[in-house]
Amino acid sequence: MSNAQTATPRWAVVLGVSSGFGAECAKALAGAGYEICGVHLDRKAGLAQAAEVKAAITGLGRRTLFFNVNAADPERRAEVVAALAAEQATVAVLLHSLAFGTLRPFIGEDAITEQQMDMTLAVMAHSLVYWTQDLVRCGLLGAGARVFSMTSSGSTRAIASYGAVSAAKCALESHTRQLAYELAGRGISVNALRAGVTDTPALRKIPGNDRLLEGAAKRNPSGRLTTPRDVASALVALCHPAAGWVTGNVINVDGGEEVSAG
Repeated sequence: MSNAQTATPRWAVVLGVSSGFGAECAKALAGAGYEICGVHLDRKAGLAQAAEVKAAITGLGRRTLFFNVNAADPERRAEVVAALAAEQATVAVLLHSLAFGTLRPFIGEDAITEQQMDMTLAVMAHSLVYWTQDLVRCGLLGAGARVFSMTSSGSTRAIASYGAVSAAKCALESHTRQLAYELAGRGISVNALRAGVTDTPALRKIPGNDRLLEGAAKRNPSGRLTTPRDVASALVALCHPAAGWVTGNVINVDGGEEVSAG
């Protein structure tokens, strides 16, 4: 799986690279021989985290292109794609791990607005389609490539103030299936990874997150919570050439949490 086995360096584009699943997957992919193009949107505190991730990747001997931009902005997306084209990059992996949405109830004085709903779905779901379109259109994403989205069990459950994100996860899973269908003929596989409840910065923003963590820890038959490293290990395994026939799925990476009645 190292770049020494191929004359053309392989790149992984990681959307949401500075923390959580994106950060751990970027480091795991770098360890597996991929150069990393990371996209994140952070202010001062988050920039330090992004720098740490970048340093870890370069410490593994891999090249990096990092962009602190809004991944859902068409102009910024075009800038990143243009930079990859200038590198004559072969994009072997696209990971969509964007966790930026509005956590508000649908009903009540603090109810979600139309703009907030649209923004949540645009960032957390629809942007997967647009990034894939641009990378394919520019000839950067070809046969043998992998596209991954990050979903959650919240796509099928009602959780306080989680409605817009739940809708985004539903749409993300639908987009994943449609992309898998349309890209199968090009030899590109597309899957959604459904992690178990994981203690990440994004989860910590959900109201009642302490109850979610406690309930998952009790319910998981493996006796612990899912970690970002668990997800990163599964993603790297699915990048193996022998896994190319696996496409169009929502794959649980949760130690059996989803199938357990608790």
